[in-house]
Order: sequence, then structure tokens, then C-alpha cells
Amino acid sequence: MNTLSPDALHAARQRIAEAVHHTPVMHSRALDAAADARLFFKCENFQQTGAFKARGATNAVFSLSAEQASRGVATHSSGNHGQALARAAAARGIRATVVMPETAPRPKIEAVRGYGADIIFCAPTNAARQTTLDAFVADTRAEFIAPYDDVRVIAGQASCAAELIDDVPDLDAVIAPVGGGGLISGTALTISALAPHIAVHGGEPSAADDAARSLESGQRCGNDAPQTIADGLKASLGAITWPIVRDHVTAITRVSEDEIVTAMRLIWQRMKIIVEPSCAVALAAVLAAPEHFANRRVGVILTGGNVDLDRLPW
Repeated sequence: MNTLSPDALHAARQRIAEAVHHTPVMHSRALDAAADARLFFKCENFQQTGAFKARGATNAVFSLSAEQASRGVATHSSGNHGQALARAAAARGIRATVVMPETAPRPKIEAVRGYGADIIFCAPTNAARQTTLDAFVADTRAEFIAPYDDVRVIAGQASCAAELIDDVPDLDAVIAPVGGGGLISGTALTISALAPHIAVHGGEPSAADDAARSLESGQRCGNDAPQTIADGLKASLGAITWPIVRDHVTAITRVSEDEIVTAMRLIWQRMKIIVEPSCAVALAAVLAAPEHFANRRVGVILTGGNVDLDRLPW
């Protein structure tokens, strides 16, 4: 069976149902007015480990055979996927190791350790993350669970959009932040299978705009060490996620660092909830591209709330 078929996505949703939250959808009249649209915020900042990543990591870990699980799991992550993988591994009683950049936010480092995973630090580049991880996997034969470019992870992330359209079935569009593309790929596949009339959009930092450039050029582009406050969106599209984005995503809107901070602050002020910069990119894109969203019913995926409260950007 196709591991990303509608049946496989449904099976992943069932597999993780008892291990993750069905997160709430929230509204804000003030943000509706700012966007001139009706916005429905899917609050993954209330998810296990504080981010949507719990979905994909849990599906991946509980999809492993007993022999695979016995070798433990490993990944590279700036924080949210690392936390999610550590939690899922602990739930299955296996070892987890996370390669993290030296610049990862302290709360995310502490959370990965708190869930019982080992950490290996590396230079803050995508290349360093991958080479450090590759060396560890070669030595230990641990099962690599990629942060986004893994069909097991994508299938788990797809459950987020499935919940959203169950709760708000008459949407015109859904938007999610784009980093490596796991969430938006799962979102696009779910929408395509269950509600193909809904347009799928992405938001991306201008400083890490590989997905936007890829859509424009028709060829997968990359970033190595982008400098953006949205630390969770520094990764580039992968070999699996890129074709899904190419074939199913309507548009990706770039946003500036100032627009990200403004959107993050708006969510804190108006909705009274904590979100991290990467999460705020989706709202920033809605506000930056009224031609796509004005006068429409828009699902906005708030991806996570793991922010360093000692390093707020205001």
C-alpha cells in the first residue's frame, strides 16, 4: 500500500489518536478585522511537547518493527522534532539521540533532555547537522527519523489538517508555515483527499525562502545557514516533500523578520496564547497577502509555542 495514500493517512491518525491531543480551533475578532477574513486558528501550541511535531514523531516511532526499535532512534532538530521524538521513544521504551545546533533555544535543549534523549551538538548549519547525524547512525545503526522528509512523519503530521477540516468543514483555504515541508505536505495530502476544494498555502521567512524559490523555478532549491528568528523553519524542502509541495500547494508567501515579530506579538496580545516565531509566520503571511485571503474562511495552523521567554523579540 502507498505509505502516503488516503488509507495510510487514516491509519496513521488512528495509530496516534491516544498519544496526541485533538487540539482546539480558536478565533479572534481583532485578527479577523486585521486580515479582512474569517480566521480559524488550529492551536498546535497546545499539542503534546508544545508543537505539531508530536504527531509525526509518534507515528514514526510506533510504526517501527521490534528489530528497528531495538537499535534506538536518532534525528537532527533545532528543538521541536527532537522533543517529540524523545517523548515518543520514551513512550515505547527505546533510546533516542538528537543532533542539535549549538544555537538551539535553551528551553528546547532542556526539553529534549527532560524527555530522556541524548544530545550531540553541532555547528548551526544544515550541512553540519546532517554529517553529524550520519556519523552517529553509521556507528550505532540507530533508526533515523527525519524531521520532515520521512513518509511516516508526513503521515502523522497529516492528522492535524484532518482534525481541522472535521471541526471547520467549510474552509476556503488553509495555511501553514514551511520549513522542511513535513507539515504542509501532510496538510496538502489530507486536503487533496478529503476536501480538494480548499486551497493550500504556505508562509515562509524571506531569509529562508527555498520553498518559494523552488515553486517559482520548478526545481528544488536549498538553504544552508539562513539567519531568521523563525528557528524551526531553517530547513530546506526534502526529496519527498518537494514534489508534494510542487503539486499541491497554491502559493507560498514570503514574510520579513519584522512581519514575523509583529504577527507573533498580535497573537500574544489578542488571543492571549503563547506562540513561537516559526508559528507566527502563518498569520504574518495572511496579513502580507490579502489577495489570497481577504473575504475568505481560512484555517491557520499555529504550529507551536516553545519560545524562550528570556529572549523575546520585543
